[in-house]
Amino acid sequence: MIPDKAPQENVFHCSEDLKKESHIPSFEKYKELYIRSIENPDEFWGAIAKDFFWKTKHTGQFLDYNFDVTKGEIFIKFMEGATTNICYNLLDRNVHERKLGDKIAFFWEGNEPGDDLTVTYKELLQKVCRFANVLKSQGVKKGDCVSIYMPMVVELVVAMLACARIGAVHSIVFAGFSAESLCERIIDSQCSLLITADGFYRGDKLINLKLLADEALQKCRDKEFPLKKCIMLKHLSKEPEAAGRQSPPAKRVCPDLEVPWNPDVDLCWHSLMSGAADECEPEWCESEDPLFILYTSGSTGKPKGVLHTVSGYLLYAATTFKLVFDHQPDDVFWCTADIGWITGHSYITYGPLANGATSVLFEGLPTYPDVGRMWQIVDKYQVTKFYTAPTAIRLLMKYGSDPVQKHKRKSLKVLGTVGEPINPEAWQWYHGVVGEKRCPIVDTFWQTETGGHVLTPLPAATPMKPGSATFPFFGVLPAILNESGEELEGPCEGYLVFKQPWPGVMRSVYRDHERFEATYFKKFPGYYVTGDGCRRDKDGYYWITGRIDDMLNVSGHLLSTAEVESALVEHKSVVEAAVVSHPHAVKGESLYCFVTLNDGVAYSKALEAELRKQVREKIGAIATPDYIQNAPGLPKTRSGKIMRRVLRKIACNDNNLGDISTLADSSVVDELFRNRCTTTA
Repeated sequence: MIPDKAPQENVFHCSEDLKKESHIPSFEKYKELYIRSIENPDEFWGAIAKDFFWKTKHTGQFLDYNFDVTKGEIFIKFMEGATTNICYNLLDRNVHERKLGDKIAFFWEGNEPGDDLTVTYKELLQKVCRFANVLKSQGVKKGDCVSIYMPMVVELVVAMLACARIGAVHSIVFAGFSAESLCERIIDSQCSLLITADGFYRGDKLINLKLLADEALQKCRDKEFPLKKCIMLKHLSKEPEAAGRQSPPAKRVCPDLEVPWNPDVDLCWHSLMSGAADECEPEWCESEDPLFILYTSGSTGKPKGVLHTVSGYLLYAATTFKLVFDHQPDDVFWCTADIGWITGHSYITYGPLANGATSVLFEGLPTYPDVGRMWQIVDKYQVTKFYTAPTAIRLLMKYGSDPVQKHKRKSLKVLGTVGEPINPEAWQWYHGVVGEKRCPIVDTFWQTETGGHVLTPLPAATPMKPGSATFPFFGVLPAILNESGEELEGPCEGYLVFKQPWPGVMRSVYRDHERFEATYFKKFPGYYVTGDGCRRDKDGYYWITGRIDDMLNVSGHLLSTAEVESALVEHKSVVEAAVVSHPHAVKGESLYCFVTLNDGVAYSKALEAELRKQVREKIGAIATPDYIQNAPGLPKTRSGKIMRRVLRKIACNDNNLGDISTLADSSVVDELFRNRCTTTA
């Protein structure tokens, strides 16, 4: 439901100067193009496809799909019969056809101020070709899966694009994940090779990444999946000959860093690259060939390998980047996300490079060495478009406006948010203090599964409401359903679903298509089900209200309560665990855990510390519980089902429990309230 005219009351507008240079300068233009994209997607996306290189044109239907499980297998096919190579479109096309070889692709900014490097499109192409030849020399071929477990260095981009160049499938695992999480993803993806680094700093904290990688590989061997090859980049433990432009020059080197080395498995990145050729012919891929797998938490506790394919993802990442951020040729774009998440895939690597953009690639933290670091970087590189998470904004809000206003930030034109809905207070601070009320904010809603933005403002076209994801992107047709699966009209609240595919939507769960169908299409046949609640207001604006399933959004990262519960009950003292969300002023949501101990086990601070450590080791630091409460009993129905709704009320100290007539023992609730943790919002 797109209104006939843009609302004028209680909204914010962008400047007239921005409208003059915008790709979509008005609400009327947005609505015209949106209707065209829905009514004739073949024509709309076909026109965009002409901007890219195709070795062969599509021969089948431009878009074919089935979203209804009652009518057969779920599938999405886009540009069937076409062949291309996404790396060729990101690099060769820009260097040779668009003559952008000398343009800077990345300003790399290390953890330490002054630790920096620039990489041009021509240099990036050469590095990618050389590493593609390295992969081929190690037996990697089209269709093979390669796991990548690296910090935010240029070589991470090189590794993923080298995979794409030879038709291999990359599976990037966030470097903050534990050895157990890496092992699980290596085995599920059946990868043939691991790429990692010796270590890196996050602020003052040293991460010995190779140690974690080796622990993961040992776990793989214990589970009878021995990985035969691991390529390691020397990022901190550099040798003299490895310095220079082959690797970012880490100023805070650790010559004494203990790097475990297994000569039967381990290979040195630098040694392999020194003998590799500078040219590598791209492997031409079918439109629906797999491009990458990216694991996201599942409500069952087992991560899902979200599968994206070549052509549709290329067009969607490129188009959303260009239009949502209103990309102009002289822009400097900075997405602060890690490439280990979908945001980094789409809006650090694939989307910007497909548009010939210049980006900042940042290794460090927003508060290191001080809370003005982000704004210092904005001024240093004259960043024009800035994209970060509400978590980071709320964190920096705590320190007030002074650290922001010490820096000029005059280059900024568009601000963006990603990962979770932004609360209106943080939106107002971001708009008023950071953007000085002159920069529009694009508050984007999307998922690992969607490949790119699906609900978002457009800077010059859509008036902004603080906290609203505004309207659907081109080709995206949302609906809001009630519990019975009926579409709701006008202002309403319910389940957010989509009625038809767009090019960038996921194609399957890797090696588990049945789970793909059950997770996203079974509840409401004929619709893609996001798992999020949504409200639509009287002006047609969409507002995301949060996860409906057992998932938490912590600092913009989706975590499965089942996965955390599983980690807790693996401790010998814990017989049962339940995890719910608790509001957090900075992270948005935090983990509040209830644990039932084995008979005879006393609850103590030492045990609590062990449980936190257990979760960190099993999942990663991002999943560390904020609160753990001893729960001799949990509120259950007579059939034995835990009433999580009641636990959420206890966690928030809310005595308005609603109907608890199905509780088997209501005295359990009274005891949990008496012994609840002292919490802060």
